[in-house]
Amino acid sequence: MNGIEKHTIIQPVSFNLADYKTNEKGDIDSKKDAKKLLKDNVKRMTMLQSKLYAQDKHGILVIFQAMDTAGKDGAIRHVMSGLNPQGTHVQSFKVPSAEELDHDYLWRAAKNLPERGNIGIFNRSYYEEVLVVKVHNLLKYQKLPKKLITENIWEQRYQQINNFEKYLTENGFTILKFFLHISKEEQKNRLLARIDDPHKNWKFSEGDIKERGNWENYQQCYSEAIAATATPNAPWHVIPSDHKWFARLLISEVICQRLESLNLEYPKLSPESLDGLEDCRKQLLNE
Repeated sequence: MNGIEKHTIIQPVSFNLADYKTNEKGDIDSKKDAKKLLKDNVKRMTMLQSKLYAQDKHGILVIFQAMDTAGKDGAIRHVMSGLNPQGTHVQSFKVPSAEELDHDYLWRAAKNLPERGNIGIFNRSYYEEVLVVKVHNLLKYQKLPKKLITENIWEQRYQQINNFEKYLTENGFTILKFFLHISKEEQKNRLLARIDDPHKNWKFSEGDIKERGNWENYQQCYSEAIAATATPNAPWHVIPSDHKWFARLLISEVICQRLESLNLEYPKLSPESLDGLEDCRKQLLNE
């Protein structure tokens, strides 16, 4: 699959989400072709995860951020469908609990990081601290000393996040960050579908409509956050998501290529260990 590079953001001179299309289909001819390619990538990912787990040196953190209805849950469900649950953990981040508010804002993310050999998936993440907190001015609820809430606090948080991600990558953890980019019109269609389809009513919340009223503010905050935190250590991938089938395929390709770049392999046994295996084999055959 071609064209991944144009969706990858690394230290942009300037960045605005409005410059990126939401309805791209790449060079894929049909939804049917995309599903077949996704199936192939799921198989690739399954083998790569097996090597990742056996080697036990690298850890993978996959972050999904998006506006409501953009398809985070579906992407996680479809793209990660072939992964072994033993080496995979999905963590959803909602409104911070009282305990979480008694810690620094990265604490709840840090305690859910994947182990070496594992893949951790964050459905939303610490990036909410420079998105929803910024949009809704929630700093006043975060128990920060008043003198620390300055006009520079967002730039400080961007730098703190960059330092956190740099620390992780320098310790063998690969970070993959996806923003699922959906148009306002497509979000409207998906919200209406949740209202009109009885099987989807449970997905709908009146809060979705209220958040939609902050659309432009969110777009600006996402643009600023991506621009400030798209680094060589942890680039952002802006995924066109009006077509879910294309978004899922593109995400799977990015993950597969990144895992393949780690040169994962099964551990090689020493000659002594191989001799031990042969002895065990003989014992089993002689039973």
